[in-house]
Amino acid sequence: MRPKRKGRPKTPEWHGRAESFGLTGTRKDRAQQEAPRRGLKTAVLGACATLTALLLWSRMGGDDGVTEVLAHRMEVLPGRFIEVPCSEDYDSHRSFEGCTPRKCGRGISDVVISREEAVQIRSIAEKGLSLGGSDGGASILDLHSGALSVGKHFVNLYRYFGDKIQSVFSEEDFQLYRDVRQKVQLTIAEAFGISASLLYLTKPTFFSRINTTEARTAHDEYWHAHVDKVTYGSFDYTSLLYLSDYLEDFGGGRFVFMEEGANKTVEPRVGRVSFFTSGSENLHRVEKVLWGTRYAITIAFTCNPDHSITDPTFT
Repeated sequence: MRPKRKGRPKTPEWHGRAESFGLTGTRKDRAQQEAPRRGLKTAVLGACATLTALLLWSRMGGDDGVTEVLAHRMEVLPGRFIEVPCSEDYDSHRSFEGCTPRKCGRGISDVVISREEAVQIRSIAEKGLSLGGSDGGASILDLHSGALSVGKHFVNLYRYFGDKIQSVFSEEDFQLYRDVRQKVQLTIAEAFGISASLLYLTKPTFFSRINTTEARTAHDEYWHAHVDKVTYGSFDYTSLLYLSDYLEDFGGGRFVFMEEGANKTVEPRVGRVSFFTSGSENLHRVEKVLWGTRYAITIAFTCNPDHSITDPTFT
């Protein structure tokens, strides 16, 4: 049950940011966050990348281009990695030796964490999202910033619910969250041949819950094709930890890497980790969920320590 609203909720820092699976902020939000010169450059680059993505999407013919499954839901993969040529997206950002992608690609593993750990992580998402939830089909819980979908807005759950949070989460929840983040970080570092110490957690890193409810705002439209490095300049490596099973908990909702002539899909499986470099070499989208509910967590990493965030703590 959604809590009664105490007037119009305050908008947390996360509001207006595009989500890794395709939500975009408003032009006004971005203008307020960036200096004019930097904003103009970003707008031009973003417009070019968006146009390229749309043209590529059109040539692919939408879902008709999906021809290959990289990871079936019934497979248990110890590790699968596909190297792809790096895009030029990283050239317009500050470079960090030994970390900025020079080897690009995408990987999938079902052995980063156990299924039991994934079920426990999902319970954290369920508890947090029980405090609110979007009126549309996509709800967000960000334990770092405190952003939580409530109706058509976001609130800061730590401020909005105050001491009630102590009865919702536990220190064990936050410790598990930190442990899982570290395991994912080490997996990415090993796959791309870099030091894990050079990777920094970055925002937004968040839980998502997607169902079939009709979209109410642009934030609910998670299915659009996008490039993470264009959407968020800080992203260098993106990962997703799936917390629901495709065709058991939900239908549709597969993750799609978009490539001319042959899209590649990942079928979610509880505990499966999918990770990839964040540039245009990994243009992607999520299919619309057709039935059921899809849970996942997006965990993003940057090479720039100025864009780092800390792990959430239980206080």
